[in-house]
Amino acid sequence: MSNNVKLAINLNLDGAYIPSFNKSTNHLSYSRSKNFILLGSAHNSKEIKMKERQSVNMLFLSSIFKKNKNYLGLNRFKLLTNLTNKKVIALGGISSKNLKKLKLVKCKGFAGISFFQKKTAPERGRL
Repeated sequence: MSNNVKLAINLNLDGAYIPSFNKSTNHLSYSRSKNFILLGSAHNSKEIKMKERQSVNMLFLSSIFKKNKNYLGLNRFKLLTNLTNKKVIALGGISSKNLKKLKLVKCKGFAGISFFQKKTAPERGRL
């Protein structure tokens, strides 16, 4: 469930996702199960500190490889992961070509839609 912790709790879900733009801490007053997982996303040190105040269990940090407005690159990504004790999940432009580079940074895993999408024959280099 994205951006609605109260609804996720009411629906008895396993967790919720809090986007980087969400600065609310209202969910901290909600009663939730011990196994309820809060995920948050961040792109800079200010957002990391906000997600820590929101008591997220894990943090999506982006963008490690994709060159967009939130582009971090390996060095800044590594510096940002050192600012928190939360488990960090890498996002942004991860492919089979750069996957091994994740070993250079402190992340517990990675996520991405395009990495896991089924590729068609031409995308795999077949004709």
